[in-house]
Amino acid sequence: MYLPEEPEEEFELNIVPMIDVIFAILTFFIISSLFLTRSESLPVNLPKAATAQMQQRTKITVSVDPEGQIALNRRPTSLEALKADVQQEMAKVQESVIVISADEAVSHGQVIAVMDELRTIEGATLGIATKPPAPDEQR
Repeated sequence: MYLPEEPEEEFELNIVPMIDVIFAILTFFIISSLFLTRSESLPVNLPKAATAQMQQRTKITVSVDPEGQIALNRRPTSLEALKADVQQEMAKVQESVIVISADEAVSHGQVIAVMDELRTIEGATLGIATKPPAPDEQR
């Protein structure tokens, strides 16, 4: 007696749960890596800017405190020694973005003097640190 063969069911691999797990792991690593960053500047009262954009973390930060004192990555320096110190730091960390973190109480002339000194460094890109305005202060 001849029995017809039953058709085999097609094999299905449901990958949706696997994708969910991968996204959950990815989310965990992204969120946990945000807490691993550290600030390399002196505590200053930054000015607010509504149009500021978030930049990648940098290893070279020049801070100007309310009294006009200059620091490179939290180490005090002078305006005269700033260029040489920054070039030495750029050679160590292979970073070309220099963030100027100046207190809003610092005179405009002091910040311009620091920027002018840093602009003479070949290959250096300058950025100015700001803090976002409070939600009730936005335009």
